[in-house]
Amino acid sequence: MAGKVKLPMGIENFREMRTGGFYYIDKTGLIKSLLENQGKVNLFTRPRRFGKTLTMSMLKYFFEKDSDSTLFDGLDISKEKELCEEYMGKFPVISISLKEVAGENLDAAKRILRSVIGDEAVRFSFLEESDKLTKTERQQYKKLIELDNQGEYAMSDEVLSKSLLTLSRFLQKHFGRNTIVLIDEYDVPLDKAYQSDYYDGMVSLIRTLFGRVLKTNDSLQFAVLTGCLRISKESIFTGLNNFNVYTIKDVQYNEAFGFLDTEVRKMLEYYGFMEKYDAIKEWYDGYRFGELEVYCPWDVVSYCHALRMEPSVEPQNYWVNTSSNDIIRKFLSKAKTSDRNDIEQLINGGSIKKLIRQELTYRDLDSDPDNLWSILFTTGYLTQRGAQSGELTELVIPNKEIQWIFVRQIREWFKWETRKNMEKLESFCRAFQENDTDAIEEGFNAYLKKTISIRDTSVRKEMKENFYHGILLGLFGSMDGWEIRSNAETGDGYSDISIEIEEQETGIIIELKYAEKAAFDTACQEALKQINDRNYEERLVDDGMTTIRKYGIACYKRRCKVISG
Repeated sequence: MAGKVKLPMGIENFREMRTGGFYYIDKTGLIKSLLENQGKVNLFTRPRRFGKTLTMSMLKYFFEKDSDSTLFDGLDISKEKELCEEYMGKFPVISISLKEVAGENLDAAKRILRSVIGDEAVRFSFLEESDKLTKTERQQYKKLIELDNQGEYAMSDEVLSKSLLTLSRFLQKHFGRNTIVLIDEYDVPLDKAYQSDYYDGMVSLIRTLFGRVLKTNDSLQFAVLTGCLRISKESIFTGLNNFNVYTIKDVQYNEAFGFLDTEVRKMLEYYGFMEKYDAIKEWYDGYRFGELEVYCPWDVVSYCHALRMEPSVEPQNYWVNTSSNDIIRKFLSKAKTSDRNDIEQLINGGSIKKLIRQELTYRDLDSDPDNLWSILFTTGYLTQRGAQSGELTELVIPNKEIQWIFVRQIREWFKWETRKNMEKLESFCRAFQENDTDAIEEGFNAYLKKTISIRDTSVRKEMKENFYHGILLGLFGSMDGWEIRSNAETGDGYSDISIEIEEQETGIIIELKYAEKAAFDTACQEALKQINDRNYEERLVDDGMTTIRKYGIACYKRRCKVISG
């Protein structure tokens, strides 16, 4: 790996990317397309971690007055000589990100918004002395950057709501060129406000802030916004004309976000990881933007970075750590039986058809549970396949990584559901201690009927077994005084689940098998044989357990069989 450029782990600043010796996949073609199809306001919606912030940084460094043109040397946009001559480094640019605008209440969120806009206004401190502005305008500018006694920006609500408009006008007067406005993660404040019950106040603030700078603003050259969701025009973009929206269903700009297959192959060849191509495609490909399949950039870069550290490392789930993924659990808590059946079909490699509404308000999430399918689609948990069938969109889980997220969230939801009835749960667990196989079988079957099973023929048998393994661990987790081990080394191997109940000196060993074609008896006997042949009880005996319970459990779809030995 000597002499190779660095992988851009978490690099979202275009200047740093280009000057810091990082591998860069050229997405500057977006600039040409944007200028050729320019609308006054352009909104791009893509799932998180698909390069939106880096793209906005690229736009800033291309258009901003007196920026370093050498950052674009050798890139696609540099071949467009006339375009670069006319647009590169010629405009004042306001560039903000709203991804940190959150708080427990509206006042807390406003403080952060003031900080975001105030910090951007400070970049243009020359306006304080500009002879192109009147004395009154210079005083108005000062109100954007004034601090209170606590060192926080002091702008009033009225000044805040006009801040972007004010700044764009003053920059236009100073430079004699209209201002470009870039707003990254525009929908995050609304998401956070919805979660913390101050949604109406935030909608009002954002509507006024955006409306003033984006609508009938003669100082605006054009604006670009990014986000995950396409928020209803009636919600915050009321009356905005010449408003272009490019979603994951649109063909335009589908190459601008995410990595194409050719780009991934080139990267793997450069770093010498082509033998990992199939695994990377299985785990991180599969998103469809318009008619084009793309990889999640964050995942590909993260895995390549891991491979540089340890060449034998297996693919991991990187996307899951960039969000709480609570949307899936929320969906499950609201889902009807038919919805859970649909989720099961998706997890098992199938597809479903749903009406997708791309233009929503956050309030729509609660008004109709069916809207959650649209949210899962727009945020990247589901993607489209095949041609549109009337008003319905065919949906699938894009790849193995997202399938893993669904499975984990199902387990978490299931654990929460089962603990609603602790008496029933404790009775089920005690049946293992008392060697009551009928009660174990009856209880586990009842729980399995409430969850979502994995039976996808393309999934390895071990993954199916791990699913049931995880369910049992979740059920046992509520028992005080039980020391539970998963895949612990004992005897001549690793038992699926071993339990020590020290007070009763009772040890429990469980081996789970997936019963192919519902061959329950065969799978149960195989599980017990493995326990005995590999002497799994050795550790429990060494730890002083005088009573040992051994269980072979076979599972198939939403059924199980239990035998002891």
